[in-house]
Amino acid sequence: MDKSQGIEMVVEEVVRINMPTEYGTFELVAFDDKIAKKTLFALTKGSWEAGDSVLVRVHSSCITGDIVGSLRCDCGPQLQAAMKKVEEEGQGVIIYVEQEGRGIGFLNKMKAYKLQEEGFDTVEANLNLGFKADQREYKGVSQALQLLGIQKIRLMSNNPLKQEALENHGLKIVENVTLEIEANEYNNFYLKTKRDKMGHILFQHGLK
Repeated sequence: MDKSQGIEMVVEEVVRINMPTEYGTFELVAFDDKIAKKTLFALTKGSWEAGDSVLVRVHSSCITGDIVGSLRCDCGPQLQAAMKKVEEEGQGVIIYVEQEGRGIGFLNKMKAYKLQEEGFDTVEANLNLGFKADQREYKGVSQALQLLGIQKIRLMSNNPLKQEALENHGLKIVENVTLEIEANEYNNFYLKTKRDKMGHILFQHGLK
């Protein structure tokens, strides 16, 4: 594998295409993560110089929220809000990474949902299935951002653990930009658990 500045690179860029969307026109860049054996995608807009602070969202895949439009989480609205924000600023990156259910996979996420219907919260459900509360890993993400020429980021996230993980892989977070999505009757308990048990910054969700 190639090495850059003494760091073993496990990610490489594969292809770029233009991607018009209802939120604006972006460039879609695909990366191959050789170790995780997954494809990472980056929606990019605008340009930047080395050392610039770039608006970035790292979004873990959520089939139910991003595709089906589930009201049980806030994932889909967060992705849409991030795309709108990048379009408004004319510059930024959204990294989309296959880490369903905070890294446990789609089938296990469905099992966790079933446990939540029986009264478990989202953390308890993952633990009950034998997983950590959050199993996501950000080495590939950080390398994809570095390949895009980004070292300093304005991170669109409510999750302080994500910020810490990215910094542990050599990125500098210069600002945290929260994405406040209004709570609803189906995700209120889920959001409260993320706030109270996982430290997410959720002050204006209208949580009960």
